[in-house]
Amino acid sequence: MDHLSPAEFRRHFPAFEDTVHLASCSQGALSDQLSSALFEFQHTIREYGAPWDLWMGEVERARTMFAHLIGASPEEIAVLPSASAGAYQVASTQDWSTRPRLVTTDLEFPSVAHVWLAQRERGADVTFAAEHDGRVGTDDFAAVIDGDTGLVSVPLVSYRNGFRFEVKDAAEAAHAAGAKVFVDAYQGLGVEPVSVAELDCDYLVCGALKYLLGISGIAFLYVRGGLTDPVDPPATGWFGRRDPFEFDPRNLDYPTDARRFEAGTPSVPSAYGAVAGLRQLAGLDAKAVRAHVTDLSSQLGSELMASGEVLASPADDERRGPQVALRDDDPDALSAYLKARRIVCSPRGDVLRISLHYYNDTSDIEAALQAISDYRRSR
Repeated sequence: MDHLSPAEFRRHFPAFEDTVHLASCSQGALSDQLSSALFEFQHTIREYGAPWDLWMGEVERARTMFAHLIGASPEEIAVLPSASAGAYQVASTQDWSTRPRLVTTDLEFPSVAHVWLAQRERGADVTFAAEHDGRVGTDDFAAVIDGDTGLVSVPLVSYRNGFRFEVKDAAEAAHAAGAKVFVDAYQGLGVEPVSVAELDCDYLVCGALKYLLGISGIAFLYVRGGLTDPVDPPATGWFGRRDPFEFDPRNLDYPTDARRFEAGTPSVPSAYGAVAGLRQLAGLDAKAVRAHVTDLSSQLGSELMASGEVLASPADDERRGPQVALRDDDPDALSAYLKARRIVCSPRGDVLRISLHYYNDTSDIEAALQAISDYRRSR
């Protein structure tokens, strides 16, 4: 199979004609295929009125394509509105009275961490693995995992500084203690090759709007086949039934596969967007994507440090994901300066996050470096 080169892939993103998009950690760039998919959804309403069979087919297509991306089966994927909903479905089905410890880190995305903290009312002992200068290693997880641990949450890549976690090693430590493993893959999946079998995780969640090149309103929760829930999912709805179209208000039957975690009607426009993005990623070589992004982030980080900038992201390629985090006293002001020059980045806390995808090239890096240099001189 012939895979697209970065230049060929880039041509599917019209924004690069006048914009430098370096904010995939927040929202992927708009592609021609995504635009067409959203138009197609509008067309189905105009042409057919309420073609639910057509729309549900698109939801199933998104489920199947996501499963293929991570090496899972469609039966192991639940379609949900957000990664936070996925985290809640996992947390709410645990019995914290038997294994109360829930291990997380300060590098966790806050929305997921907030779901974990809310489980304290149900008896969870939320414990944070130690962070060392923006890093959390396998030893830090192992130090707080014990026989009382029920769930260990490990991000694939941290939203905060681009730190790439040693997920497989952390999962090994968790499973050795009898705990389950939850992975938030939102900040890497799409540019980071992922196999749930290799990671050996029990759950994995990711939404479509960032590196998966879709829009908000849809996320996917992987649930390892054969896994059972100590507690039935309390947040449920008609799509969480064995036959959603039975329409029986007296029957609460849960499927045995991951669909038991679904609830209400999925976002159909978001499903169209997810399919468009996943279809584009299917035409790429995942290892080539990671190598391309690593080369760009290495160049960007090296040149920023050479110019005197201070980074929060790891310098070594193995521990840095697809973003470079630049420390700044006022990242919002820096971001606004860049945006006025059609360079889109993403400020968070005390850093400006500059994130990269397969569609980026060295011209984007050079434009960002020049604009940041101009900003420093103007200040």
